[in-house]
Amino acid sequence: MEKTETQAKIKGKNGGARPGAGRPKGSKSHITIEGLLAQVQTQTKGQDYEALLIQDFLDARDGHNKELLLKYHNLILNKVMNSLAKIEVTDSADAVEAKKLAFAEALAKLTGVENAK
Repeated sequence: MEKTETQAKIKGKNGGARPGAGRPKGSKSHITIEGLLAQVQTQTKGQDYEALLIQDFLDARDGHNKELLLKYHNLILNKVMNSLAKIEVTDSADAVEAKKLAFAEALAKLTGVENAK
């Protein structure tokens, strides 16, 4: 049996927005990062999450679990390297002026405006 164009467009009542559905406006998430970290600290008798992470890393290393150790390395490096890999560039006043002049000249060429010296 072939579907006609009107039959294909008719859909059931499933899906889509419904009045009153979803979490009420202004309500808070039931699980928060702060709550999870506080719960970890409570359950581990005062140890914070970072201390547990390092202890688990050391246990994996001491147990020669290379697969788990690699996962810890990736986890730690992904979090730490962003803060360690900062490059600070400082220019002298002459370098800044030279860059300003070069930028002004390039902009003048693009726009066809004569550079007033």
